[in-house]
Amino acid sequence: MYRALFFMVAALGFAGVPTQALADVLVARVSIATQTMTVSFDGRVIHQWPVSTARRGYVTPRGSWRPKRLHRMWYSQKYDNSPMPYSVFYNGGYAIHGTGAVRQLGRPASHGCVRLQTANAARFYSLVREVGASNTRIVVTN
Repeated sequence: MYRALFFMVAALGFAGVPTQALADVLVARVSIATQTMTVSFDGRVIHQWPVSTARRGYVTPRGSWRPKRLHRMWYSQKYDNSPMPYSVFYNGGYAIHGTGAVRQLGRPASHGCVRLQTANAARFYSLVREVGASNTRIVVTN
């Protein structure tokens, strides 16, 4: 499925569709209130997953960003070298990434990152790689 999405985006680019028209092909909307991430492709919801955002004493920044860097495996330089599989960094040290703490999903539990079940983080990471960071938007709202 992801390959088909990639080729569709590539075909549109070669067909002369302006790059700006492709700007938000993939959108991940993180809701702090519901502790969910909804992923849309070309305006159609394709995934909705439970997440964990910042617990008390920490913050998950609200706003809209494009992914800045991706790492299949990253280790936190701030929090005891904790593993962060399938990291999509979007705002400085803040990322969407996989977690082994799946029982915490659906409620605030992180130091500020957006945690997903690792298999879901892998799916999102693959989508961003295939569609491209410039065609992806990450939106975090209350």
